[in-house]
Amino acid sequence: MIKLFSFIFLSVSSITFSQNTLVSSGNLFEGEPYLVINPQNQQHLVAAWMGYQLNQKVCIKSAVSMDGGNNWSSPIAQNHEVATNSSADVSLAFNSSGELFMCYIDYDNQQFSNGQVIIRKSVDGGFNWSTSTEVLNITDCPNQLCVDRPWMVIDRSGGIHDGTIYISAMNAKQPTLVTPPYHPYLSVSKNGGLSFETPRYLDSLNYLAGSSIPQVMPSPVVSANGTFFAIYPSYETTQSMFPRYLLANSTSQGLSLNHTIVYQGLDFGAQNNLLKRGALLKADPSNADHLAYFFLSEINDGADVYFIETFNSGVTWSTMKRINQDPIANGKLQDLLWADFDSDGDLLVCWRDRRNGLGTSYAETTEIYAAVRHKDSINFTSDYAISSQQIQHDSILESSGNDFMNTCLMNDTAYSIWGDVRSGSLKIYLHKWNIFSQVSTISEIPTNETIQLFPNPSNLLIQLPQHLIGETYAIFSSNGSCIVKKEVLDEFIDISGLAKGGYTLQIQKDKFLYGAKFIKD
Repeated sequence: MIKLFSFIFLSVSSITFSQNTLVSSGNLFEGEPYLVINPQNQQHLVAAWMGYQLNQKVCIKSAVSMDGGNNWSSPIAQNHEVATNSSADVSLAFNSSGELFMCYIDYDNQQFSNGQVIIRKSVDGGFNWSTSTEVLNITDCPNQLCVDRPWMVIDRSGGIHDGTIYISAMNAKQPTLVTPPYHPYLSVSKNGGLSFETPRYLDSLNYLAGSSIPQVMPSPVVSANGTFFAIYPSYETTQSMFPRYLLANSTSQGLSLNHTIVYQGLDFGAQNNLLKRGALLKADPSNADHLAYFFLSEINDGADVYFIETFNSGVTWSTMKRINQDPIANGKLQDLLWADFDSDGDLLVCWRDRRNGLGTSYAETTEIYAAVRHKDSINFTSDYAISSQQIQHDSILESSGNDFMNTCLMNDTAYSIWGDVRSGSLKIYLHKWNIFSQVSTISEIPTNETIQLFPNPSNLLIQLPQHLIGETYAIFSSNGSCIVKKEVLDEFIDISGLAKGGYTLQIQKDKFLYGAKFIKD
């Protein structure tokens, strides 16, 4: 949802993990993170999130790691389209060529005088970003605010539509400005993000979202053969007396859409408005016909994490399967679910868990839990906590927001990212572990700091602060490659052998990562 702040809190793990790694370094607020891994280089991670920036309200920030998440570049803050705007709901995706895209909302969050979903492109792995391209605007949908929760997916199938960018959206939670009927939306770019076609509805006759669900959030994916899929909720009594979840799919880049019923009945969803209830559709890269849909359900009197799956592209779906493995009917409230498939079909699911709280309210102590189903198994492993320290409930969690964390799985290595207040303010943390051994491979890096280099630009030497002499430094090219790694012998670094251009310098000392950009002229 469109929001100003979002917070995710963690608590003590029942398995011994090393400390979670800090990604962001803001002093006031960093929330709602998204994580992506370069499919051509597993050591190349990019994170983006909402962060407070002086004189910019909340903007989108991002950072890059070239060593698998151990160390992170200094965050980059994106300027607003209108100086007084705010930003939210960022997502990231690589295309098949290794180009990186960032999508988010930039809007007047007070009067809604303007609002747009925008996309930016990076050709150097997230170290630099292009100017924005507008995906859709509130003027595209009169009497609606179709700029909320813009999820982005990109076709990487290698087929005829490879590179197509799909961005879904829904209406903002502004009942005085939005009138029914309500719709899920889709915007498509067929030219690599240079422009987007006029937004269209994802629902259609007999498969309408209806007039009872003001925020019809679709969850989109692209399958291994390039088919676009999205599931969205519906409640329209002329179609069914029951709530329904509907699947839209397209093999024509969204030009024509086919629809099927995924589920109709009362077992999906949760009534508690405090819960972060967003459902999630994921596609199996190893099987183009295999999709899995994750959601909350109160069928056992608490809010548990469930999923259904299809092995025939949505023609038929399995029965509901419960993922969290605490005692059934214990009244505990789980939420904030996220999931990902590995390239060979392993499946990772993470969520916020309250099983170890004393009671059954929303305000219990929380942990981040994980469970894995290996490609050759029909059941999930025993679930386990991945968060490394206990966080008590905070009243900020009772406000709107805090609606997503993010999880990635690649080559049996799992990554989970969230917001955490362990350092005194909300910052973004990452945890990385092997799904077979459950052993973590990273340690805590509490903060990043930007240093000043002199002269800058320079063609010969750059001068460092005295306290960094004797440490090891690394220089990264504009495409993120580490081209120099040496010990700082004195306060000067010789850059005379570098080609002209822009570079990033990183130096780690103790648990601090120092960074700066410089230009060789």
